Parts: sequence; structure tokens; C-alpha cells
Amino acid sequence: MNTILLLKLASFTYLGLLTAGLLMPGVVSIRHHTSALPPFIRQLFWVYYAFIGLCLVSFGLGTFLLADHLAAGTPLARAVCGFLAVFWSVRFIVATFVFDLKPYLTSPWRRAGLAAANLVFTGLPIVYGWVAITGGTK
Repeated sequence: MNTILLLKLASFTYLGLLTAGLLMPGVVSIRHHTSALPPFIRQLFWVYYAFIGLCLVSFGLGTFLLADHLAAGTPLARAVCGFLAVFWSVRFIVATFVFDLKPYLTSPWRRAGLAAANLVFTGLPIVYGWVAITGGTK
């Protein structure tokens, strides 16, 4: 498959992650849980949450708009793809071994959403890792 097309397809998975991220506060009743926190900690949480969203938008748009540059095999392109491969690998490990999501997997839709997210968390490191290692091809 063409590397540029593969990267552009991968970039669309960020839309799903953004959607899941926007739905997550309601699913886990985050406002209820954070209301007991001191104001600074509550604000810090929401700022971090917004920065995660900004990173997802940036990674997705950057991958889509600069796919040809990422596939060019330059040292910077390989470094960016390598970083993203490591980032998403670590994210998958955290999702698998750190978070206990069982209390929130109360419906088939939520379990399907987790399965879809895990596909993304395994697919993105494969795509970015492959491009980082091979340098991509146009």
C-alpha cells in the first residue's frame, strides 16, 4: 500500500479518538468525581484534558496534511514517526495494564468502543513504526 495513503487513513483514526474523548466525561461522570477536588487540581485536570485533545488534533492534522513529508524518509520524518510509534505503544500499554475500565464497560456499545480504541492503539504504532523503520515510500 502507498505510504502516503496509509498515513492519511491512519490520520482519520484520530477523529474516533477525539469523539471517544469528548464522550468520556459523561460516561465516567467526571464532573461528579472532580467536584470534590480543590479548584486548582480540578482546573489542572481540565487543562491537561484539553491539551490531550489538542495533541490528538495536532497529530491527526499533521499526519494528514504532511503525509508526503512523513513518507519522505528524512531523518526528521523518521524521528517524528518513531516518536508517534513509541507514544501510541506506551498509550496501548497504559490502556491495557494500568486503567481498570471494567466498571464502565456496562453495555455492548462501550465494550465495542473499547475494542475500537484498542485497534487504534495497536494500529497507529504499527503504521508509524513501519514508516520510521523503512523511511516510507512514495
